[in-house]
Amino acid sequence: MSRSPRPFTTVLVANRGEIACRVIGTLRRLGIRSVAVHSDADAGARHVREADVAVRLPSRPAVSGRSALSNGEKGAERPLTARTGYLDVRAVVDAAVATGAQAIHPGYGFLAENPALAQACERAGIVFVGPGVRAMTTMADKVTAKRLVAGHGVPVLPGTLDGGLSDAELLAAAADVGFPLLVKPVAGGGGKGMVVAGSADRLAEALASARRVAASSFGDDGLLLERLVDRPRHVEVQVLADTHGTVVHLGERECSLQRRHQKVVEEAPSPAVDAETRARMGEAACAVARSVGYVGAGTVELLVPADDPTSFSFIEMNTRLQVEHPVTELVTGVDLVEAQLRVAAGEPLWFAQDDVRLTGHAVEARVYAETPARGFLPATGQVLVYDDAGAAAGPGASPRRLDSGIAAGSVVTGDYDPMLAKAVAHGTDRAEALARLDGLLGDVVVLGVETNVGFLRDLLADDAVRAGRLDTGLIDRFLTTRPEPSGPGAPGPARGPDSSVPVVAAALLALAAADGGPAGAPRGAVAASEVPGPWAQDGWRLNAPPAPRRVVLADGTGAPHVLSVVGTPEAAVVTPEGAEPVSASLRPDAAGTAHRWSVTVDAVTRTVVGAVSGRLALPAGEKGARRPLTGPGEVWVHVDGRSSSFTVLDRSAAAARQREERAAATPTARGAATTQVRADMPGTVAAVPVSDGDHVLAGATLVVVEAMKMEHALVAPHDGVVGTRVRPGEQVRLDQVAAVVERAADPDDAATDITTDTPPENVPAHPPADSAGPAAEAHPAPVTAQTEADPATTGAT
Repeated sequence: MSRSPRPFTTVLVANRGEIACRVIGTLRRLGIRSVAVHSDADAGARHVREADVAVRLPSRPAVSGRSALSNGEKGAERPLTARTGYLDVRAVVDAAVATGAQAIHPGYGFLAENPALAQACERAGIVFVGPGVRAMTTMADKVTAKRLVAGHGVPVLPGTLDGGLSDAELLAAAADVGFPLLVKPVAGGGGKGMVVAGSADRLAEALASARRVAASSFGDDGLLLERLVDRPRHVEVQVLADTHGTVVHLGERECSLQRRHQKVVEEAPSPAVDAETRARMGEAACAVARSVGYVGAGTVELLVPADDPTSFSFIEMNTRLQVEHPVTELVTGVDLVEAQLRVAAGEPLWFAQDDVRLTGHAVEARVYAETPARGFLPATGQVLVYDDAGAAAGPGASPRRLDSGIAAGSVVTGDYDPMLAKAVAHGTDRAEALARLDGLLGDVVVLGVETNVGFLRDLLADDAVRAGRLDTGLIDRFLTTRPEPSGPGAPGPARGPDSSVPVVAAALLALAAADGGPAGAPRGAVAASEVPGPWAQDGWRLNAPPAPRRVVLADGTGAPHVLSVVGTPEAAVVTPEGAEPVSASLRPDAAGTAHRWSVTVDAVTRTVVGAVSGRLALPAGEKGARRPLTGPGEVWVHVDGRSSSFTVLDRSAAAARQREERAAATPTARGAATTQVRADMPGTVAAVPVSDGDHVLAGATLVVVEAMKMEHALVAPHDGVVGTRVRPGEQVRLDQVAAVVERAADPDDAATDITTDTPPENVPAHPPADSAGPAAEAHPAPVTAQTEADPATTGAT
C-alpha cells in the first residue's frame, strides 16, 4: 500500500524528556513541523531545543483562550509547578490551537491515557494520536477490562472484579483470592501503587499505601486484589490497529527483569516463547484490541508462569506507546511512532499479519538517575558531562541506539520520573545483542548525576540473565547474592584488582581543580586543558622532605577514602590510608578532548573522563604551610566503563561527621541513645503514621516521603520511643533528620546516625517510568510484606 509523504504538517508533542525527543525525531524525518510544550523548569530542556516551536505551559488556564507562548511578554501567568502544566488539558490544547497543530501526540505518562485530552482534542478539531475514548476508559479500569476480555475467551488471573470495594471488603475478599496477593490500583499503570502482601497481617498497611499512591498519581484510589503467581515471567504483545478494521501484532517483548514492579531491562523476542505460543499470544492480544474497537499502537500485558511458558493470563492493556517500544522496532523494522501518526490520520496499515517478520534480537536497558548503593533511591543534580558514545537515536539507529532526553547542562530534579535514557542494542542473536548492549553502557558517560549504569552491566553479566532464565523476582535475588556490587556509590568504587584507580584519579582531579582549574566556580568542571602550571602547590620545602597533601574523599555510601599526595597531579606519589604508595599522574588527553584525561597508576595508563562540581580551593594560611583540600565539592570519574562520584571533605567536614556519630551514640540524660532517621532523598512528606512519644518496633514506618511520583518509607532502625521532626506536606532535603528514635542505653549496641540505606523487608523502595515521560515510568514503592517484584504487572514505564 502507498503511504502519503506526511500524514500531518504540524504535530504538538504533549510530553517532555526522552519520549518527547523520540517523537520529535520521527516528525523531523517525515518533514512534519514539531511543537514542544514546557514548564518553566524545562525552558532550556533538550526537547525544547530540538522542536521547531516551543510553547510555555501556563500555571493556570490562559485568559480568553489565549496561550502563553515562550516570548517573555509582560503579564505572563505566575510560574507553574513542575508537573502541573503537563497535566493541564486546556493549556495543551490551547497551545496546539495557537501554533496551528493538526494533531497532538501524548507520548507516554502525563496525559497519554487521559480520556479528557482525547475529548478536548475532538472538540477543538484536533486529532488525538491514540485510541478512542471508549478503549481508554475501558482498559483504564482494570476490573472492567478483565471482565471484558474474559468474555472474549482470554484467560485472566483470579482476583476481585469490583473496583469500588472498601478496605474492610478487600480484607474479607483476600481469603478467597489467597496469599500471597497483589494490591493494584484500578486506574493507572507503570507499576505505581502496586504492593505485595504476603500475609493477612500485612494487608491493611498495604491497602493504605496503595490508596495513597493511587489517589495522588491517578486521582482514583480504587483498588483490586490479584493472586500472586510464583516466579512469573512478564511478557507483552505489541498491537497495531487502523480505522479500517485491520488489527495486527508485532510479536512479544520479555519484560521480566523488574525492580519494585518497574521494568529495568526488556527484550524482543522473549527467549521463552516459541513460534506456536507466539501465535496464540498474538491472537489473544488482537482479540483484546478488537473487543474495544482499538485504534493505534497498544500493548497487551500477559503473565507467564516460569515453569510453563506455553500458558499465559491477561494482566492489562496499556493504551499508549510503551517505553520499551524500541526493541520491537529493531526486530520488525517498523517505526511505531510513524505508524501511530498514519493510523491517526486515517491511513490503512501498509502491511498485513503475514508480512510481519522478526529479525535477530534486541535488548533495552533503562538508564535511571538513581543511587544503587542507597537502595536505588532517585538521584538529582546537574549533568556536567554527557557522552552518547556516538550512538544515534530513533528506529533508524542500529545496531546501537540511545534514546535520551538529556544533554550536558541538563538539571535532573525530583519533580519527574528518573529515567534519563534508554540504551538499546540489536544482534543476529541474543548473545550478540547482550554483548553490544554491555559495550554501549560502558561507553556512555553521564557525570554530575548518579546513575544505575554500573548495576545494569553487572545484571547483564549474571548467568541466569545470559541464559534467559528470567522471572520478575530475579533482580531481587540478584541483589542479595551478587558478591561485589559496583558502580557509583557502591562499597568499592570499581571491581577487580584496579579498584584504586577511580579513587586515585578522583584525588588528582580534586587537586588539579583546587590548584587553579575552572572548578573554582560553583558547579564548574575541570577541562582536560586546565592542568595547573609550574607554580602549583606540590609540597616542596627547602632542605626538607616534600610535605604530603591530605585528600579525604567520601564515596556514594559515605565511606571515607583518605589519601596523601606528594608532588603535582602530573607527577605524584599517592598513598591511600593503610596501603602502599603508588606512583600516579594525571595528564590531558592527547587529542585535547575536554574532560578526558590520561591517568597512570603504577605504570598502567587509562583514559578517564572526569569532572568537578562545587567549590574547591586551598585555604590561605601561614607562609609555606600546606593545608588539606577544602570543600564542599564533588569529583566524578568514569574509568573502565564505570562511573563513580566522591565528595571532597575538608578537615572541618570530616570532624563534623565524627561529632555527629559520637553525639548519636552518646546516651542522653534520660539514659537512652538517640538514633536519627534521615531522608534518603529530597521530596514531600506524604504521611507521618506515628506521633511523638509512641513506642515503635524495629521496621515500623515513621515517615513516608514522596519523590518522582513514588513513595519511600523511612523506618525505625530499632525498638524505641519516636520523636517526629517533619509534618505531612513538608518539603525535606536529602539527609534531613525526619525522626529520632530513643532506646535504653546498651553497652553492646551503640546507636549510630543512619539513613535507611537498606530498607527492611517491609519497605520496597523506589520508582520508573511511564509516568512522566521518561521515566514517565518510575520507583519507590510503598510498604510491602514481600520484596519480590510483582509478577503481574508492570505497565510500561
